[in-house]
Amino acid sequence: MDALVSYVAQEVGRGAPAEVMLPQSKSISNRLLILNSIAGGKPLHRQVVAECDDTEAMLNALDSGNVGHINIGAAGTAMRFLTAYYAALPGSDIVLDGSERMRQRPISLLVDALRLIGAEIEYQHEEGFPPLHILGRRLEGGCIELDAGVSSQYTSALLMISPVTTLGLELTLKGKVVSLPYIQMTLEMMKSFGVDHLETHPDESEFSIKIEPCSYKVPVIPYKVEGDWSGASYWYEIAALTGQSFKLKHLQQYSLQGDSCIVELFSRLGIESEQERDGILIKPAVYSYSTDLYKANLVKSPDLAQTVIATCCGIGRPFYITGLETLRIKETDRLSAMKSELQRLGYNVKIVGDDTMEWDGTYLSVDVDTPLIATYKDHRMAMALAPLASKLSRLRIENSTVVSKSYPDYWEHLSMAGFKVDFV
Repeated sequence: MDALVSYVAQEVGRGAPAEVMLPQSKSISNRLLILNSIAGGKPLHRQVVAECDDTEAMLNALDSGNVGHINIGAAGTAMRFLTAYYAALPGSDIVLDGSERMRQRPISLLVDALRLIGAEIEYQHEEGFPPLHILGRRLEGGCIELDAGVSSQYTSALLMISPVTTLGLELTLKGKVVSLPYIQMTLEMMKSFGVDHLETHPDESEFSIKIEPCSYKVPVIPYKVEGDWSGASYWYEIAALTGQSFKLKHLQQYSLQGDSCIVELFSRLGIESEQERDGILIKPAVYSYSTDLYKANLVKSPDLAQTVIATCCGIGRPFYITGLETLRIKETDRLSAMKSELQRLGYNVKIVGDDTMEWDGTYLSVDVDTPLIATYKDHRMAMALAPLASKLSRLRIENSTVVSKSYPDYWEHLSMAGFKVDFV
């Protein structure tokens, strides 16, 4: 089902800002499910964690026991976390599989690391890719070196099982660490379950984390999952494109989530943020934002890339954005996908090397009244590009249901901001 999106200009400055009830963080939810399960906690109710496809895949896997065939669909986080979880769970006998795209996403770095500390994992089809046959046991642990430039989810997966290995784990990350805030989120959540760690940084190209063998402890006070900052980013985009203000409920600026850096990124795109008792108020700044070249390095928060890039195009702000090296192994090759779809909308964006996208402010001709935007089965393609309907006549977003991966109510919420959404 496609979504036909158009925009009816709102009368800015009248009435209270629209309130948006954001989904809960799926990053926190998925870590919470793994940690709670390893700690032996009672199964968590679905109302406690994010309501989205990715978290549902994790819940279904954990509910299904430790023997059999598990298909987690397109849930990349679940694939990485569950690979380590089942490898370290004595008695498990699992075939872990996913969607067609998941079978194209490499996982050999994680599998090799797990095998090094005693895991028994075999590839069922193509070497280096899911599906995986996993026979669980208590892993020995020890020392692992890992390429820090591929995916922080590999690191988080290893860290979460490290306390239940025989020797604990000393993990050394080599090279530039991508998505570091997600690793820090994992460590902070592990601390809430009674596990400490030791960090060392001998130089800029090496980062070591040591965790001793110990037992997890279920928190006495139930862990509360924050609102999702990745989901909030689309409202920053909408505010920048339309000039509206919004109240983003149950969101905290001082957050475990690295994507809260959207506050700083959008302060340079003309959007102010104010922490209130029950959320964040975002609104256009009273001054005019700069029209100079916008520069940002998103190596710590690559999930914000599509939102920031689409916003810059929509407000006519030339940009040079780096730190995008992990975008090629996400739900789709997000660099190529963004280039293709933005050029379809008339923005002459370009890819530089493997980690940079730029736009000099030049435009291409658009031949159709209602461009059809391909989503590549990627939720963030749909959510980042749909608000550009406010700058064009209207857009048709292919496969609109893909937003259920992280933000099932996205289209309903979008209609509160003056967008008309018809499903065709």
